[in-house]
Amino acid sequence: MTPQEFFKNDLFAEKAGIVLMEVREGYSKARLEIKKEHLNAGNRTQGGAIFTLADLALAAAANSHGQLAFSLSSNITFLRASGEGDTLYAEARERYIGRSTGYYQIDITNQQNELIATFESSVFRKDQQVPFTLK
Repeated sequence: MTPQEFFKNDLFAEKAGIVLMEVREGYSKARLEIKKEHLNAGNRTQGGAIFTLADLALAAAANSHGQLAFSLSSNITFLRASGEGDTLYAEARERYIGRSTGYYQIDITNQQNELIATFESSVFRKDQQVPFTLK
């Protein structure tokens, strides 16, 4: 099983339209094409959509070592608006890996590589293997 197949089971992210583009050890990249259903009442991308994009990228990077990982805490800072027709990308980078914890930073950018938001999260690794392998 590939990481992309495994994370299709993240039904919330899947239904939102998030595509996991790349996964390697300690890194991942995901994409979301912003459509009308991703907008808030102010006609901008809803913060929850951006958070979900970053969260899926986090999950893929954190689980890339083969151990099941879950977020302990996450923080997002919104920097620039986006809207319908934009394509957002989340790139997760591992900054620390310990025996049972990890720390990740995720940049969310648009199609012009402008920074939309930053996301950071710490994770806890369970003593349980994930059912996918990196190729």
